[in-house]
Amino acid sequence: MSGERNRKRHVFWGLMQIFWREYSMMSVLATIKAVVELSGPIGVRFLLQYIENPLEPGYFRPWVWVLWLFLGPVIGSLSMQRYLFLASRCLVHTEAVITQILFEHSLRIRMVSAVPNSTSETRDAANECTMTEGGEAENIHTADASKSPTVVASTSSASTKGKEQDDDEGSNLIGKINNLMSTDLGNIVEGRDFVFLITYAPIQIVCSALLLYWILGWSAVVGMTCMALFFPLPGKVAHLVNGIQGEKMKKTDARVQSVTEMMGVIRMIKLFGWESKIRAQVEEKRETELYWYKKKRMLVLVNLVTNYTLPTIVMMITFACHTLVFKQPLDASMVFSSIGVFELLRNQLHFVFAEIATQVQAKVSLDRVDDFLKNTELLDTYTRTSSTPVIEPTAPDSSAIGFRNASFTWAQRAASTPTPSTRNFRLTIDQELLFHRGKINMIVGPTGCGKTCLLMALLGEMHFTPSTPDSWFALPREGGVAYAAQEAWILNETIRDNILFGSEYEEGRYNKVLSQCALDKDLTLFDAGDQTEVGEKGLTLSGGQKARVSLARAIYSKAEIVILDDVLSALDVHTSRWIVDNCFRGDLVTGRTVLIVTHNVAMVSEVADFVVSLANGRVVSQGYISEMLRTNARFRAEVEKEKQIEEKAEQNTLDNQEAKPEDITKKGDGKLVVEEEVAIGHVGWPALKLFFLSFGSFWFWLVCLGGFMLADIVLTLQSYWIGVWARAYSTYPNHPEKVNAIFYLAVYVIICLGGVCMYSGAYIMHILGSVRAARRIHGQLVSSILGAPLRWLDSTPVGRVIARFTQDIRSVDETLPLQLESFVNITYSMCSSFLVVVIFSPQFFIPGVTILAGGFWVGHIYIRSQLSVKREMSNSRSPLFSHFGTALAGVISIRAYRAEVQFKNETLKRVDKYTRASRTFYNLNRWISFRMDALGGIFAAGLAAYLVYVGSSPDASNTGFSLNRAVVLSGCIIWWVRVLNDFEVQGNSLERIQGYVEIEQEIPPVPEKIPPAHWPSSGNIAVENLTARYSSDGPAVLHGLSFEIKSGERIGIVGRTGSGKSSLMLSLLRMIPVEGDIYYDGIPTHAINLDSLRANITIIPQQPELMSGTVRQNLDPFDEYDDGFLNAALRSAGLESIQPDDIQDRIVLDSGVSTGGSNFSLGQRQILALARAIVRRSKVLILDEATAAIDHDSDAAIQASIRTELKNMTLVIVAHRLQTICDADKVMVLESGRIVEFDSPVVLLQKENGSFKSLVDESGDRDKLYAIVKGQVY
Repeated sequence: MSGERNRKRHVFWGLMQIFWREYSMMSVLATIKAVVELSGPIGVRFLLQYIENPLEPGYFRPWVWVLWLFLGPVIGSLSMQRYLFLASRCLVHTEAVITQILFEHSLRIRMVSAVPNSTSETRDAANECTMTEGGEAENIHTADASKSPTVVASTSSASTKGKEQDDDEGSNLIGKINNLMSTDLGNIVEGRDFVFLITYAPIQIVCSALLLYWILGWSAVVGMTCMALFFPLPGKVAHLVNGIQGEKMKKTDARVQSVTEMMGVIRMIKLFGWESKIRAQVEEKRETELYWYKKKRMLVLVNLVTNYTLPTIVMMITFACHTLVFKQPLDASMVFSSIGVFELLRNQLHFVFAEIATQVQAKVSLDRVDDFLKNTELLDTYTRTSSTPVIEPTAPDSSAIGFRNASFTWAQRAASTPTPSTRNFRLTIDQELLFHRGKINMIVGPTGCGKTCLLMALLGEMHFTPSTPDSWFALPREGGVAYAAQEAWILNETIRDNILFGSEYEEGRYNKVLSQCALDKDLTLFDAGDQTEVGEKGLTLSGGQKARVSLARAIYSKAEIVILDDVLSALDVHTSRWIVDNCFRGDLVTGRTVLIVTHNVAMVSEVADFVVSLANGRVVSQGYISEMLRTNARFRAEVEKEKQIEEKAEQNTLDNQEAKPEDITKKGDGKLVVEEEVAIGHVGWPALKLFFLSFGSFWFWLVCLGGFMLADIVLTLQSYWIGVWARAYSTYPNHPEKVNAIFYLAVYVIICLGGVCMYSGAYIMHILGSVRAARRIHGQLVSSILGAPLRWLDSTPVGRVIARFTQDIRSVDETLPLQLESFVNITYSMCSSFLVVVIFSPQFFIPGVTILAGGFWVGHIYIRSQLSVKREMSNSRSPLFSHFGTALAGVISIRAYRAEVQFKNETLKRVDKYTRASRTFYNLNRWISFRMDALGGIFAAGLAAYLVYVGSSPDASNTGFSLNRAVVLSGCIIWWVRVLNDFEVQGNSLERIQGYVEIEQEIPPVPEKIPPAHWPSSGNIAVENLTARYSSDGPAVLHGLSFEIKSGERIGIVGRTGSGKSSLMLSLLRMIPVEGDIYYDGIPTHAINLDSLRANITIIPQQPELMSGTVRQNLDPFDEYDDGFLNAALRSAGLESIQPDDIQDRIVLDSGVSTGGSNFSLGQRQILALARAIVRRSKVLILDEATAAIDHDSDAAIQASIRTELKNMTLVIVAHRLQTICDADKVMVLESGRIVEFDSPVVLLQKENGSFKSLVDESGDRDKLYAIVKGQVY
C-alpha cells in the first residue's frame, strides 16, 4: 500500500521529501528577514522624534538609531542571502532531478504508431503511464524481463491509470518534451520562492499592521480594515491574469509545436518551395499568441495600478481619519515612519499577487510534468499490473525466440469504434512461431503487412494481448540483442563512434566490420576518415551509407541475436550482393541468430535457414527454406526468378579490398557540427540595436521614456507633499484644527492620480512596443531559418534552433521588456532620490557620490564576472535538448541494445555541466547582494548621522523626506545593478537570436526573377558543365556534368552508393552551391527565384517526411484541392497495390499521421510522399529512391501506374532496383560525381564491359530486365 501511495503521489511531495531540511531552515531565515525589515521605519521614527524635540529624553541616544539603520539592513541581508543560497541550491538540484526523471521516463515510453481520433475516447498512448515507487518499473509478471526470456500473460492485459488527454498534447512527443524542458522547467524554477510567500509575506504584513497601530493608533485600525475590504480586488485581477496566462501558454505550446514540426521537415519545406506558406502558418500562430500576450500585459498593468493605489488609498484614509475624525495632528515622525511602513505593505501586496501568479504558473507546469510522468503509456515491461493473479503458461525452454497465440497492438486500449482516422493495426500470431537459434531467419511479405511490427512485438515495443492462457512471447537478452532499424538511426557523432556505440575498440574486428559492410571505400572519400562527424540524423551520409553504418553497429556488437529491418533496401545491387556474401556468410555472423526483414528475397534466401511470410498482420506461412520452396508456390516462383544469376562480374566493379588502417584514420578534424559560441564581455550593440529598433523609432522612445520620467517626478512629489502637510501642523502645534486637512488631501489625491495616469500611459506605450518587438524579432528569426542554406541546417542541431524559439524568444517576449521597464524606472527613482538628498543636504554630495561609486564598482565586478557564467549556463542547455531529441528518435534502438545506462550517464554528464554553471551563477548573486545591502545601509546611516550631528537646525519634515529617499536610494542601488545585469544576461538570448538572424542566406526572391505563369510548359532540362559542392569552400561532389533531357522523357540514374546521385538531384533544385548552368524550358535557374523553381519542380527525397495531422493535410497542407483529386493521386501513387480491399485498416484521407509518419511503414510513407508529389502536377518530377522500401511486386505496380498517369511528365528517377528504370528512355550511370554512361538502355546493354550492362548482368532479374529493355515486359 505504501508503494502504491507513493506511486500516486504528486511530484511536488517527492521534492518536498528530498529538500524538507532546506525548506525548514529557509522558513526560519525568511522570518528573521521579515522582522528586521521594519528597522528602517522604526529608526526613522525615533530619529525624527529627536530632531523635533531634541531636549525630550528618548529610549536611546540618536547614535543607537543611526547604528540601527545600518545593522538592520545588514542582518536582513545576511539572513536573506543565506535563504537565497539554500533556495538556489534546491532549485539547481530540482532542475537536475526533473531533467533526469524526464529523460529516464522518456526511455520507457512506448513509441506509439496508432493515432487516436481527437473525438474518440482513446487516449494517446504517448500520454499515459504509471510510475512505480522511486521511478523504477515492474514487469507485467513477477520476474524482470531483462533476466527472464519469457513475458507471461495474465488473465487481463496490463492496464494503466491516467486521465483523459487532449489529442494535441500527445501529437508531438518531442515538442512536448521540449516544452517541459524549457518553458515548464523555467516556470518551476521561477516558483522557487513559495517558502518566502507563505512565511515572509504574512509575518511582515502582521508586523506592519502592529507597527502602524503603534504609530497612528486607532486610525491605523480603520486603514487596515479598509485594506482587508479592498484585498479581494487585486486577487480578482491576479486571477484574471492567471487565466489569460493559461490561454497564452496554450498558444505558445501551439507555436512551439508548429516550429518543432517545421524543423523536423525543414528539408521537405525547402525542396517544395513552401517557405512563404509555412512562414505564414507559423506567424498566424504567433499572432494568436501575441494577442493573448497583449491582453495579459494590459491586465498586468491593471494589477500594478491596483497594487500601487490600494496602499495609497489606505494611507489617505488612515491620515484622513487621524486628522479629520480623531482630530489628531500629523508630525514628521508619524508621517515618514508610516510612509515607510505603507511602502513595505505596497511592496508586499505587489510581491504577494505577483508571486501568486508565478506560483500558479509553476504549479501548472509542475502538474504538466506530473501528468507526463503518470499519463504517458509505457512499455509493458515497465507497466505495473493489477492485483489479478498471473497464470503460468507452458513456456518453452529459456533459449526460445518467438511467439505463441499472441496478439499485439500499438496502444493498450483501442478505440471502441474504429474510424478512418484511427488506424489500430493488430499483429496476430496464431499457434506457435519459433525462430531458429544460430541461424539466419528471413521475414518477408508485401508492404504494410506487419513485418516491422513483428520485430517491434518481439522487442517488447508493442502492447501484448494474450489470446489464450498459454500465450507468450520471448526474446532472451542474456547474450545481448543488436538492432538495425529500417530508417537508420545515426548519432550526431563520428562514424567510428556510431559503429562502436559505446563498445571497446578492437582494431581487427573493427576493420573486418568495415570491410564486410562495404564501408572501407566510403571512408576514403572523407578527409577525416572514420573520424568524420556525420551531423544530426546523419545528414552528411547518403541513405545507403547510413544503412551500412547502422548495420555495422549491429555486426560489431557481440550480441547473440541480431535483428535487421530491411537494411538492404537502400543499397544498390553490387553492395547488397557484397554484404550478403561477405557479411551474412562471414565469420562475424556465423553462429549468431539473425532475424532479417527484407524484400531482397532471392538474395537473402541463399544464406537464410528459416523463413516467415506475413500478410495483413498474420503469419501465412513459415518453415525451412527448403520446405517453403517445395510447398509454397508463390515463394518458390519469387525465388526462382532471382536465382537465374550468372557468374558475378569482375571484382573491379566494386573494389572492396580491406582498407589499410591508415586509410581509415583521421586525415582532418572531420568537424561538421559547429560548437555554439560563448560570447565574452557585454552584450554587443548589434543585438541591442535589433531589440531597440524593433520596439519603435526615436519618437516612440522619446514619448515612452519621457512619460516614465514625468511619472517618477510626480510620484516623488507625493512624499514631499505629505511632509508639507506635517510641517503645517508644526506651525500650529496647539491648534491642529486650523490646518486645512481637506486641502492637503485633495492636492495629494490630484498628485497621485496624475502620477498613475502618466505611468499608465507610458506603460501602455511600452506594451505596444513590446508586442511590436516580439512580432518583428520572431518574424526575422523564422525567415532567417527558412532561408538558411542546406549546409547550415545540416551543421546546426535542431535542439539548438528549438532553443532559439523557446527560451530565447521567451526572453524577448517576457523577460527583456519587463527588465527594460524596471531598469528605466529604477534609474529615474535613483536619480530623483539622489537629487533630493543633495538638494536638502548639499554637504553630503561628496560622501554620497563616493558610496554610489563604490556600489557601481562592485556592480561592475559582478556584471563582468557573471555575464560569461550566465552565457555558459545558457549554452550548456542546448546540448541537453539535442541529446533528448537524439535519444527519442532512436529510443527503440537504445532499448534493443540495452544502452539505457549509457545514455542516462551522458545525460548526467550534460546536466552536471549545466549544474556547475548554475551554482556559480546563483552564488555570484549572493556575493553582490550582501555588498550592495551593506553599502545601502552605510548610505542611509551616514546621511542620518550627518543630519543629526552635523547639519544645522534641520527641519524634521525635510529630514524625514531626505531619509525616506535615502532608504529608497539604498534599496535601488542593488536593484539597479541586478536589473542591469539581468538585462545583459538575458541579452545573451538577443545575441543568440541576432546571430541566427544574420546567418548565411539563400538568394532571396525578387520581382525581376518571377518566371512566366506557364513555366515550365514542356519540361525540357539542359545541364551545362555542372559542378556542385555542399559548401562554398568544400570539395566538389559533381564534376563538369553536361546532359540534356527532352520533355516527357523518363530518365533513370544509377550508380554505386555515394556516386553523387542524390547530390545531382539536389543540384537540379539549387539546394547546394553549384557552378555551371541548369536550364528548364530554356530559362537558367539562376534567373529564377529559388521558391518559384522549387515550387514548380517536384522532388521526392530518399527519406520521406510527413507532418502530424491527417493524410489529407500531408497531401494538401494548404487546402488547395478537393478530395476527388487527392484520392486520384493516392491511386496514381500505387496505394491500392499495398492495401487489398478486404482489410479493415485501410489508409484513407482522414487517416491520422503521427509526427514524422511513425504510424506508417517506410514503404507506406514513400507512397504518401509520391502521392503528395503527384498532387503538385509539376512538369518535372524527380524521384530519389522513392520506392526503395516497397516490395518488388508493389513497386512494379506503382511503376506501371506512374507510366500511365504521369506519361506527360519529365521523370528523373534515381533507383537501385534496375527494373524500376530499365524501361526508361535513357539511363545515366554516375561514378564519383562524373557521368560514365548516358544513353538508352538498349544501347548501354550492347556495350561490352559497360557499367550499366555489368549491373544488369549481376542482377538476379537479368532475363526479366533484358525483356523490359526490349519492351517485352512491364
